[in-house]
Amino acid sequence: MSAQTMLKKGDARCPEAPSTQEIIANDKVAAPQWVCSESYEYLGDEDISTDRYLEPAYAAKEFDRLWTRTWQFACREEHIPEVGDYYVYDVGHYSFIVTRVGEHDVRAYYNACLHRGTKLRASGTEGNTTEFKCSFHGWSWNLDGTNKEVVCSWDFPHVDPARFSLPQAKVELLGGFVFINMDLDAPALADYLGPEAKAHIDAWNLQDRYCYLHVVKRIPANWKLNMEAFMEAYHVFETHPQVAVSNADANSQYDIYGEHVNRFISPLGVLSPHLNGRYTEQDILDQFTLGDSGALGDSERSLGEDGTARQVMADMFRGMFEQATNTDLSGVSDSELLDCFSYTVFPNLFLFPGISLPMVYRFRPDPKDHRWSIYEVMFLRPVPREGGRPDPADPIYLADDQSFTEAEGMDPGFGAILDQDTENLILQQEGLEASAKGGLTLGNYQEIRVRHFEKTIDQYIAMDPKKPCWHDLQSG
Repeated sequence: MSAQTMLKKGDARCPEAPSTQEIIANDKVAAPQWVCSESYEYLGDEDISTDRYLEPAYAAKEFDRLWTRTWQFACREEHIPEVGDYYVYDVGHYSFIVTRVGEHDVRAYYNACLHRGTKLRASGTEGNTTEFKCSFHGWSWNLDGTNKEVVCSWDFPHVDPARFSLPQAKVELLGGFVFINMDLDAPALADYLGPEAKAHIDAWNLQDRYCYLHVVKRIPANWKLNMEAFMEAYHVFETHPQVAVSNADANSQYDIYGEHVNRFISPLGVLSPHLNGRYTEQDILDQFTLGDSGALGDSERSLGEDGTARQVMADMFRGMFEQATNTDLSGVSDSELLDCFSYTVFPNLFLFPGISLPMVYRFRPDPKDHRWSIYEVMFLRPVPREGGRPDPADPIYLADDQSFTEAEGMDPGFGAILDQDTENLILQQEGLEASAKGGLTLGNYQEIRVRHFEKTIDQYIAMDPKKPCWHDLQSG
């Protein structure tokens, strides 16, 4: 019996390669403690039922139990920098107008007129205003949500304007993100995240980033399948062979924090354990792929004497990115510069806060078909030291049949990676519907984030329905 088979369940790790922490420990610029920490927990090995991806009734339960109770990323603060700025956020059939009422006062109003229900602002819109007026009959509300006018008020003696303020969701700000929650009794965002995960997010200083590219595409797969496709590096060798040469896939690290956050660290600039002995350090350097390769230009990659691909890339990337973006990275470790850090904030947000892969993913269910979902990828760069904060990029909406490579500003190599992922998702949704097996079988370590995610899903689905009550949600 091998040493691996004698281990307790969940203790096995890739035997052919150094661990993530061993790789990071050899870096020239040392990583902070929160990068060097580990937080894995074995959560069982039973199958995950597939009805959650296939049944409309299950999706209906999610809308009544999960989406009405969880903290969701609605927009970035840079989308609403001035008083009167607003941004419409939709999730399923719910819609919110997120607006800045004061310098430190951001609110999220349910996006519906209290007369006959017309949306006050169209989905996907943003702008600046002093009031929210219904386009149907002209009822209007002030920026602070109080009722401004009931047209022909003589005909509505039963309407008390003081009791017709716009209902609101809870709002909290963190790292430049605006989060909303429909449940007024929900825990504070810091408690929802937990102290350790909150400390990690704080350490990345994401409030000092701006969105320079935003791409949106509908995917023919349930939103949870979409989420789970990005929770592990286990698929990299088969799905993305072009990056396996410079990605420590099978020896990536997986961590869970409480009920609502999990993480992986996938070291870059090192060879996949699947390819041991088949490539040189120069090969690894030549095939290194970045999500923000535009910052590097067309520079020549030279290994030099006794160099490693990982260290050469860290040194080169640090200097060239500082110059290209006018930012100071002197206090950033090699790991934070190079590696793929992925945090999932339940239910539908991915933070990739590293410098080489500086992204945010958001997944939302299609309100009309549980077999489809909306996938957004936003790339974040550090705000330049001079010249002010750039405006956030306008979203680019791709057609269902378009490639991510067609989005203007998208790195072609990275766009191809996203295409590979979404092609798998189409096959997975269709395969689950065709399968005679009613469950997903997961690895104990490499797919722990999927199990953690679905365990939290189960907890919310087991709750009683919670639907917003407009009188309870009014501010005045």
